[in-house]
Amino acid sequence: MKFIRVNMTDKSIHLEDVPAEYQMLGGRGLTSIMINKDVPARCDALGPENKLIFSPGYLSGTVLVNSSRLSIGAKSPLTGGIKESNVGGTVAADLAHLGITAIIVEGKPARDACYLLKIDADGGVELLDGSVYKGLRNYELVRQLTAVYGGEKSITCIGPAGEFLLSAASIQTTDTDGRPCRAAGRGGLGAVMGSKGLKAVIVDRGGKATDALVDVDTFKASAKLYAKAVREDDFTTDLAELGSAVLVAPINAVGAFPTRNARDGQFEEVEKITGETMAEVIKERGGKNAHMGCAQCIIRCSNDYVDKDGEYVTSSLEYETIWSMGGMLGNSDLDSIAKLDFLCDDIGLDTISTGVAVAVAMDAGYKPFGDAQAAIEMVEAVAEGTEMGLIIGNGPGAVGKHFNHDRVPVVKNQSIAAYDPRAIQGMAVTYATTPMGGDHTAGWIVDQNLEEFGGTLDRFSAKGQVEASRDAQIHMAAVDTVGICDFAQSGFGAGLGNVCKMVAAKLGKPFSEDDWTSLGTRILKAEREFNRNAGFTNKDDRLPKMFYKEPLPPHNKVVIISDEDMDRTFEF
Repeated sequence: MKFIRVNMTDKSIHLEDVPAEYQMLGGRGLTSIMINKDVPARCDALGPENKLIFSPGYLSGTVLVNSSRLSIGAKSPLTGGIKESNVGGTVAADLAHLGITAIIVEGKPARDACYLLKIDADGGVELLDGSVYKGLRNYELVRQLTAVYGGEKSITCIGPAGEFLLSAASIQTTDTDGRPCRAAGRGGLGAVMGSKGLKAVIVDRGGKATDALVDVDTFKASAKLYAKAVREDDFTTDLAELGSAVLVAPINAVGAFPTRNARDGQFEEVEKITGETMAEVIKERGGKNAHMGCAQCIIRCSNDYVDKDGEYVTSSLEYETIWSMGGMLGNSDLDSIAKLDFLCDDIGLDTISTGVAVAVAMDAGYKPFGDAQAAIEMVEAVAEGTEMGLIIGNGPGAVGKHFNHDRVPVVKNQSIAAYDPRAIQGMAVTYATTPMGGDHTAGWIVDQNLEEFGGTLDRFSAKGQVEASRDAQIHMAAVDTVGICDFAQSGFGAGLGNVCKMVAAKLGKPFSEDDWTSLGTRILKAEREFNRNAGFTNKDDRLPKMFYKEPLPPHNKVVIISDEDMDRTFEF
């Protein structure tokens, strides 16, 4: 196990053994605990004191299915607080196969510097001049890097949005086909990477230095049980057929699909953009459903969306993007949604924040809802660096400020996702209280709130929502630490104890279900400590007034979780 420390101020690179305090950590646990310990909470997120940390999950690189998840951590230029953004593709597995626990990028180079970080299969690490690639969009960047450095690489990179230091800038990484279509989107970490003058990280595939397992037989047996549970779960079949877009129709049906900047909970033209419609379009045009986008994936929730001529447009067109570029804009044109997804990947933008930014602009009267071409032009303007493009690229909060418009669905300046909290009260708790800002993955309790998904909570009631969100947030902090894909959590059907056996088999000492909970709690405490030191108070754990004051059709409900209840979420 090793850390690679890269100082962008003096261009030095140091390899070191992982300190004892981090030896049982990976992913989010490592990034958040290190950021809290080593980054001044009130520093400039784009300054030299911030650190950008890339860390594969603790179980990445093992035989466990769906464990190729990379956590990227830093102080966020969007929220001003701590941030972990999670991404799939191949890079986590490739780093783990090289025995790399984390890459820690610190310092700051001279203005307009541009570098590549190259990591070879033999362990060599180089910082190379990348000035020739400055300004390139991600697809062309990857094409050129592949031509120069060869295939069989994982490439993690930023586009123009990251170079412009925009707070909705993503970090993109390549999928199994070598396309930069996987996004660590949330929190503007692409801008942090841009501030470090780092255009791309190039990692050799096929390394042979994976961390050894202490108990190989136990690990393999537990991993086999986990994979069996994933394969046998009905949701796995649904994901393979429709991808995450399987959620479009049911979430719209229950009135929780934020539409036209969350003025409505249902989109009347939803049938044009459902997962079923998308899968049929892909099939008819010769694209690909059930595509394997990430290393070791047995679910295959990805897809290759193609145009009417069968030419590649984007991969993968997912639920959150179909919402943000579709229903949120009143846009029912699936082809334009796919193009917007491609543009965000190519320019290096979070599709959620960018779609919501466009929605706020439309809500303010800048362009009409439903105007897909206007949305495309606004996103293209980001890469062009126009005044409006830079505003859009800084997210919905910046758009609301520009237009003096107060209907801005953000928490800690980060946009909510595709579940309106007025129709699913539990998501109100998660959006408001997670240290990450309006983040759905931090504590997704949609299933517990919807009878259609087997839920038992009353989604319009406050009862039980704080407890459910708290438990989910603790659990997800641990999931993001071990590096398991969110969609593969069906593997927990074999028991949490089975996962703990795998952690113990690598760790070399007992690891119980109580230890799992303690791990998640430790991470959340570190994240909340950082945010408090950065100046956050309980007043930051609130939703915008629109969610408390504006009843959401068709159920005409508002958020009813009290401030007092929000404040007891983390009474550990």
